[in-house]
Amino acid sequence: MPRMITFMLTRLATGFAIGCAVGIFVWQNGFAVTGTIENYLAEALFIYLFASTISMGYLATALLLEE
Repeated sequence: MPRMITFMLTRLATGFAIGCAVGIFVWQNGFAVTGTIENYLAEALFIYLFASTISMGYLATALLLEE
């Protein structure tokens, strides 16, 4: 696999993992509403929102700082 693709995939995966951790932490400490299935869907979308945003930001920062 070309070096650039490997670089991008590892940075996206790392950023996604960091975003998932942050999303779970924020949900558990600020938006904890348990009960129906709609809340689980909302939690999954909330975590995905954090994960996708942070992964793209992590990739952009890594590409900017790569020499």
